[in-house]
Amino acid sequence: MNVILKTERLFLREMDMDDYDALYAVLADQDIMRHYPYVFDEERVMGWIRRNMDRYRNDGFGLWAVCLKETEEMIGDCGLTLQNIEGEMLPEIGYHIRADRQHRGYAGEAAKAVRDWAFRNTEYPALYSYCKYTNEPSYRTAESIGMRFDREYPDEANGITHVSVIRREDWQKSLTTDETNIGQLIIEGRF
Repeated sequence: MNVILKTERLFLREMDMDDYDALYAVLADQDIMRHYPYVFDEERVMGWIRRNMDRYRNDGFGLWAVCLKETEEMIGDCGLTLQNIEGEMLPEIGYHIRADRQHRGYAGEAAKAVRDWAFRNTEYPALYSYCKYTNEPSYRTAESIGMRFDREYPDEANGITHVSVIRREDWQKSLTTDETNIGQLIIEGRF
């Protein structure tokens, strides 16, 4: 098991085909995916896993399995991917949490860890999150990790897409001295 990140209650790891059933419970849920252009069927869930496995190899990151530390149960996904946002490929933090595990702060906890990992392990000057403009829970989660409204634009898939952003300098200003020192040790490989 390749664990990427740990938080107080969660760990994030690379997903693989053994995660199919757990991921299907998230992506095939009509209520969870109501803001997405479609609900996933079996083939789309398999493709989702394959794309993320390819991203791990090609980009060094992707959407990771979100698992409860206590039980090791996979409850969703969260990670960093490169997405087409208004015609530009930008680093985006995305997340999906199973319905019975929502409203407990798991998406925000995982997204915050991904945000910190991305700023410490990549050179991106900013990180984004995007969703259909009606998906208020998603952009509220983005705001909970320090993102702010960037723009909305019309697009074919969402009608109108809502974009949130956090810039590296704003993230750095929000860190405590201890967090900055720990981050520097991680970047330098001395942690």
